[in-house]
Amino acid sequence: MSGEASRPVKSEQLQATDEITEVAPNVLRTQLPANITGLGHVNMYVMEDDRGVTVVDPGLPTKESWTAINKRLAEIGVPLKRVHSVIVTHSHPDHYGGAARIRSETGADIITHRLFRTFYDPTEPPDVDAEELAMMMRSPFDAPPWGGPAMDVPWQRRVRLRIGKTFPKLMRVPTPSVRLHESDRMKFAGRDWMAIHTPGHTHDHLCLFDPETGTLLSGDHVLPTITPHISGLTAHGDPLTLFFDSLDKVGRFADQVNVTLPAHGNPFTNTGERVQQIKDHHAERLQKLRDVSIEFNKPATVMDFAQHLFSPRAQGAMADSEAYAHLEHLRILGDFERRDNDGTFEYVIKD
Repeated sequence: MSGEASRPVKSEQLQATDEITEVAPNVLRTQLPANITGLGHVNMYVMEDDRGVTVVDPGLPTKESWTAINKRLAEIGVPLKRVHSVIVTHSHPDHYGGAARIRSETGADIITHRLFRTFYDPTEPPDVDAEELAMMMRSPFDAPPWGGPAMDVPWQRRVRLRIGKTFPKLMRVPTPSVRLHESDRMKFAGRDWMAIHTPGHTHDHLCLFDPETGTLLSGDHVLPTITPHISGLTAHGDPLTLFFDSLDKVGRFADQVNVTLPAHGNPFTNTGERVQQIKDHHAERLQKLRDVSIEFNKPATVMDFAQHLFSPRAQGAMADSEAYAHLEHLRILGDFERRDNDGTFEYVIKD
């Protein structure tokens, strides 16, 4: 059996099942289908209280996911009309996909971090200052700043994206009705949860912590076996530092966390250990880039470095983007020098 065939399946990659489990007091884990790169499901948590339920991250904007949402709620014994709130941890479609439709059918609040904004949204979030604007996303249609190939978006999806940019309501993009600031508290499942802003994977990533039971809703920020994509396609100069700082923020109270509920994969209890593992993973990648630059013994492109940083099956625009984020981090640290070779960035380790 080949190494590829024998590689164990990570829990984030498992296909969605009908299983419903109580993972914290009044908090149920359900799974929605999400057959996207590296993932097999989205965890939609259902939090019960005397008003009805709050759902967290209601999946992709697909018919299959919408059918699953209704099926999971029916299995719990909760009609859709009893959904009074939808929490969206961040601005990726596998997390916000069902939010706008739930709101249109139930009037539920849509709750996000205050910086929540999708590519389709023509407006900026309210009360955003110049520094925060630096955290906003770039358009996926923009040529990457490092001079490599743009993301290969199939023409059908490109058309949908263009239509969505012009007519966002057609894409069922959610408009938050409640935008949380750092340390804001709201009551779900009969308990107070604290908002924790954790930028890195996205500029608007939101975690929620319930200190009463030690339950952390971690979205994509801390996952059980994989690490979230850190994109270089952001106007912020050093998204990897944002991510490290956000990991440290969670790490500082990890000893108070009894269970972490991720958006993908199985709930886990070793939160502090997992935070450190993710930091170590990125530290190893940074050292790999240093070693590779010494081996090159000359300036090299982002794409050159990405080929050494990621496996052949992972090559492409996302690999280039994450390699760029790491190279920029090293440049800002003073370890690397960046040169512009006719519009293409090249990096070399400093002597």
